[in-house]
Amino acid sequence: MPSASAILASGLPGFGPSRDGLATPRTLPAFIASASGAHQLALVAMATALFVADLAPLELQRRVVNAALPGGSARTILLLAALYIAAATAMGALKLALNIYRSYVSESAVRRLRRALLQDLGTLAPGDRAAVEGVEVSLVLAEAEPVGAFVGVSVSEPVLEGGIVLGTFGYMLYLNPLMAALALAVFVPQMVFVPLMQQAINRRVVARTGALRRISGGIIGRHRHEATGLQDARIERVFRLNMGIFKLKFSMNFLMNLMHHAGVALTLGLGGYLVVNGETDLGTVVAFVAGLRQLNDPWGGLIDWFREWRVTLAKYALLRQALDTLPRQGA
Repeated sequence: MPSASAILASGLPGFGPSRDGLATPRTLPAFIASASGAHQLALVAMATALFVADLAPLELQRRVVNAALPGGSARTILLLAALYIAAATAMGALKLALNIYRSYVSESAVRRLRRALLQDLGTLAPGDRAAVEGVEVSLVLAEAEPVGAFVGVSVSEPVLEGGIVLGTFGYMLYLNPLMAALALAVFVPQMVFVPLMQQAINRRVVARTGALRRISGGIIGRHRHEATGLQDARIERVFRLNMGIFKLKFSMNFLMNLMHHAGVALTLGLGGYLVVNGETDLGTVVAFVAGLRQLNDPWGGLIDWFREWRVTLAKYALLRQALDTLPRQGA
């Protein structure tokens, strides 16, 4: 009977094993499916349980604040505080288990990819091995690591972070639709500038990978005696590309944090106005501020995942392109 991983790898369009005789799958989704198909189902189940449980602290905070107003019960407050601690402990334990499981899946994928690369590189024509030694080292040691490491979070991360975002916003919509609409407006500009900045990052990542391969080729193999000046120029290019990536990434984070704090300020202003006019309670305003804070991290996590997904797609495409262009025995 075929395993769940094999069923997932063969039953979805574009997810099948490589048909060109190579052990390394042709696409990143195919590699993820073949390396971790069954594990991804378990990771998604754990992520779903975690984002559902993540809503409990928000409601508990709201009830504690409202119970602490004049006329509230100290016994109720203590009970709610105990429930909050229990919920936080359960969520922390589940997240710990999820992170350990993700790490296991990622490291297993790195190991699998390195073995597949070594198997494919072993089919090179003997006379051509010296010419590509630098590329071999780069593929197996450097380029396989980030690709495999992404596998553990490739499916469960958007499920977890997206679930928290949708669940939290739905809870805020239930409490006060007007304030929820204001909170949503804060995230709209990010849907414009994030993809644009990410495309610029991706272009630099692709260029950096090519430059690093050329540096490796100049150190190892028949090109080891290349002029120092040429290698120095390549190193300088990698430096400039890295700095460009850092500037774009940190600028993106700055803009996202700015939008978050703008949302908090607007929520406090509108919420305070509604409380003064008796149209909402203080606990709801506190829950909204906490909700915005809770939205900020998973929203940032989604952006980070999207960034890593695009970058890893580019890296894997370059990796496969290198395998496709290397000379092979009998070719």
